Amino acid sequence: MKKIIFAGACLLMVLGTINAQEKTGEKPERKELRLNLNESGSHFLKATLMNQIWVRFNENNPGSKSFGYDLSRNSFDVGIRRLRFQLFGQLTDKVFFYTQFGENNFNVASTRFSGAFFHDAIMEYKVKDRYLSVGAGLSAWGGYLRFSAPSVGGIMGLDAPLYQQATNSTTDQFLRKLGVYFKGKLGKLDYRVMIANPMAPQGVSPALPIAPSSRSNFSMMPAQVQTQAYFQYQFLDEETNLNPYNQGSYFGAKRIFNVGAGFVNQKNAMWHQAANGDTVQTAMTLFGMDVFYDAPINTEKGTAFSGYAAFSNNEFGPAYLRTNNAMNISNGTSPAPANLSGPGNAFPMLGTGTTAYAQLGYKFRKALLPNNGTLMPYTSIQHSNFKALKDRVNIYEAGVNWLINGNNQTKITLGVQNRPVFSANSSGEGVQTGRRNQVVLQLQIGF
Repeated sequence: MKKIIFAGACLLMVLGTINAQEKTGEKPERKELRLNLNESGSHFLKATLMNQIWVRFNENNPGSKSFGYDLSRNSFDVGIRRLRFQLFGQLTDKVFFYTQFGENNFNVASTRFSGAFFHDAIMEYKVKDRYLSVGAGLSAWGGYLRFSAPSVGGIMGLDAPLYQQATNSTTDQFLRKLGVYFKGKLGKLDYRVMIANPMAPQGVSPALPIAPSSRSNFSMMPAQVQTQAYFQYQFLDEETNLNPYNQGSYFGAKRIFNVGAGFVNQKNAMWHQAANGDTVQTAMTLFGMDVFYDAPINTEKGTAFSGYAAFSNNEFGPAYLRTNNAMNISNGTSPAPANLSGPGNAFPMLGTGTTAYAQLGYKFRKALLPNNGTLMPYTSIQHSNFKALKDRVNIYEAGVNWLINGNNQTKITLGVQNRPVFSANSSGEGVQTGRRNQVVLQLQIGF
């Protein structure tokens, strides 16, 4: 803990010095990395960069291992949570393209000299003004809730609610799917519909079981088409749908009130072994609804409020359960059967059952910190009732953003996440046997 506090103090002093030096002179004009292709600027190319670095202290789950060696003690690590480069543009009145390249979760357990990949690569054609565009490729235009496709640079806390990326890296590539999508706006209604071609689960690391068991998992048979859609009614300001990613907060720049609902369905996506030994295939059916409110409180002072709530009912088949968390440095547990939370900082994130989620944030007045921006504290809770576990799963998080420029471009976030530890009791039921914490200092730079 002392190490992470010391590292955080050093980062705060360095960035505070840089920002103070900028304030001594004339404020520079902000410009985009943009190349206009015509005189009006309606045809353009644009590039962006975003980097998130985590400095973390974690209380590892019991029995955690790293390459076979004990890692059940507390750990300290530094990693690149996300590094992203975007290049996109409107080439003609009708043709748009979008690409994103980068890396996720690079840490001390990662394979060196590898890991960067294309997150998105799409081509899109505008059929009818704002009403309908059709695109295809590798994209995040699917999902069934707002943060199934989060704008990672605009997340209010440390991370988006990752459970909403329900097939992340099982039949997709970090939530992106190969497929054809349709998007548009009908008055106040914003919609997206995707017909996806799920990726083979044999490509997952760590590998999924290749044979069915009594507990449902993704079928190894060739996948059928996956359909998904998300609709949101935008009561106040309109949000852009230029790319698929939804903002976590506008930090007082807009007045947003959206109510949304969506679904994901794939026939025979899952399988399990029945009591008589037969292999049974079942559909994956996910349904969710959410509400998002993000607006200034006092525009003159710069104060703002952000709130989000969601509920989902997910059907993955009998007793399906997946443990996960961001940027794990542990890759094994011992003994494996007794620990149901998984290694390192993992917890039961997804499963057949229901999940409710809520997040709140408050942005203080601008220039709260003289010459050094303002603060935005936040808190969130995830509550899940999975059929595979006897006890409920509750994840608590709280923290504060230092918005150095008053927005999300350059910020430092200090967050604490409290998670449960689950084990199998003498009857084989999943019960909570303890709780663990992780403390993360995130440095974000973007332009």
